Amino acid sequence: MNILVVMIPLSLLLLSGAVAAFFWAVNHDQFDDFDTPELLPLLDHADTSSSSHDQEPP
Repeated sequence: MNILVVMIPLSLLLLSGAVAAFFWAVNHDQFDDFDTPELLPLLDHADTSSSSHDQEPP
């Protein structure tokens, strides 16, 4: 029964931390763009392809 004295405040502390992290993420625009992340692997960036990938090993 004494463990409830520790576990209930600990769970409330973790819950408040999760709620604070969620609202921080919402306020810092972490959930605004749902379309771009799924398209990023499909984009062909010429500046990110380095010449080391195009060369044959010696």
